[in-house]
Amino acid sequence: MIKRTSKDYIQSILSKKSDWKILDIGCGYSANIFATTICDIQDLSEFYKEKNFIKLNSKNLPFKDKEFDFVIASHVLEHVKDFKFFINELERVSSRGYIELPTKLEDNLVFENKKDHLWHMDFNDVDSKLIISKKLQFVEPVLTVSMAHKLRKNFKNSFILELYWENEIDYDFANEDLNYDKFSLITFFRKFFSKKIRSILN
Repeated sequence: MIKRTSKDYIQSILSKKSDWKILDIGCGYSANIFATTICDIQDLSEFYKEKNFIKLNSKNLPFKDKEFDFVIASHVLEHVKDFKFFINELERVSSRGYIELPTKLEDNLVFENKKDHLWHMDFNDVDSKLIISKKLQFVEPVLTVSMAHKLRKNFKNSFILELYWENEIDYDFANEDLNYDKFSLITFFRKFFSKKIRSILN
C-alpha cells in the first residue's frame, strides 16, 4: 500500500514514537531529526556524531530484515539506477516508510536535476501506485535548487510528491513516448516580454 501524505503529518507521527528505530537513507547532510540511523554513500560519520551512521558500500542495504520500524528515502529514488532493487531493499528492512520525490514539473525546471536524475515520478491516485518512467527533458531548466525550494512553499503539490507506504511499495513502470515536442520556457518568456514591451511602446 502506498498513498499520498504530507511530511508534516509524518513528522507528527514520528515525534510520538520515541521507541522506534528509524532509518534515513541517502539523506546527505539533511537527515530527518527523528532518524536513529543514517546511511549514505558518503562518509558523514563526523557530521553525524550524535547518530548511528553507516556508510553504504554496495547496492544491498547493510541491515537485517525488518530491522527498522520506519525508513525514510527523501529525494533518493530518482537517482538510483536499479530502482527495482532499491525498492525491494526498502521493503526488506522495514514494513513502512516515507518517500519524497520531485514531480515531473520540478524535475524539468531545475538545472541541477538535468544531470543526475534518471527517472520521472508520478502518482496514480485511482490505483494508488507510484508511476516511474525514464526521465525526459520536456522543457529547458530555468530554476536553481534554491529557487525551487522557495517556490515549494506556495506550490508544494506541483513540485513534490510526499508518499507513505506500508508493507509494499506499489509501482508501475511506464514507457514514455519518445516523440515529444520540447518546450522552451526561455523562448516563451522572450516572446511574452517582447509583446509587453511593444504594447507599452505603442
